[in-house]
Amino acid sequence: MLQSECQEIVLASSSPRRAELLARAGLPFRVVVVPIDEEARPWEKPEELAVRLALEKARATARKISAGLVLGADTVVSLDDHVLGKPRDAAEAATMLRALRGRQHRVITGLTLVDARSGRYHTESVTTRVWMRPYSDTELAAYVASGEPMDKAGAYAIQSSIARLVERIMGCYTNVVGLPLCAVARALTALGCTLRLTLRPEDVDIYADCPDCRRLRG
Repeated sequence: MLQSECQEIVLASSSPRRAELLARAGLPFRVVVVPIDEEARPWEKPEELAVRLALEKARATARKISAGLVLGADTVVSLDDHVLGKPRDAAEAATMLRALRGRQHRVITGLTLVDARSGRYHTESVTTRVWMRPYSDTELAAYVASGEPMDKAGAYAIQSSIARLVERIMGCYTNVVGLPLCAVARALTALGCTLRLTLRPEDVDIYADCPDCRRLRG
């Protein structure tokens, strides 16, 4: 039996990738999205931006419901402390991918879990270092033409079946996808929730690079 504040998990995101990760982790949830202004402030560092937006998304959604735990997240790609958001068009996607090619960058996700009834919340950020392959111009052009980069921070998806642009990572894989499951587990524990995430042993592709995610195996 779940505690009262754990009877419902609300994902404050329309991202299909975040929804897929929660489903793979066995967490029951529904999606409620309340739009917010996601414009970065000039003085904000990438970590500050990600954490602020995650908190604002979660709180805005929590105000619309009477009870439940609201999960907000925001993922940014940081290259030399410059934030690469979602590309506005194919040309900007190509520019981002050329800048990332053969280099290391950081993927930062801010995550907030808010108890809609009490207002209690847990928030944190998770950072993963990512090294990109020295992919060719032909590979880059084909990937942009596929349309996949258009709704993704940094203009790429690590889990893509279209193009493998990432050479290696250091840290949490699910963070690069858009939702660090290890942080979700910590947030649930911090708010006293009896609900637990469980990763299937066969889902080794999403937890192999993160010790904290490996502990979530069933």
